[in-house]
Amino acid sequence: MKKILLSFLVFILLIVTTFTKNATKELEKNIFITKENIRELKNKYDLVLLDYNYLSSPKRLVKFQEELFDDQLYSFDLENLQKIIFFNNKVLFQTNKIK
Repeated sequence: MKKILLSFLVFILLIVTTFTKNATKELEKNIFITKENIRELKNKYDLVLLDYNYLSSPKRLVKFQEELFDDQLYSFDLENLQKIIFFNNKVLFQTNKIK
């Protein structure tokens, strides 16, 4: 009787150990996938932040305007701007001065 009880206890412990091991394996897999997703998103965030800080500073924008768009860009005073009109793939600005 003791051998049967001991065998049954060992069998139950093996089954519980198997379920615990499988559950732990799934949790580790989910943790790994989540960490990889976080790492990928952090890399993208760092690149976007670098891009934003590097390209959108006012000094950089003025420098790019001078280097790349010498006479193609016009400055408007935002207070005088009344309408922005999109017409035939062109953008037209209507200000107080232009009527």
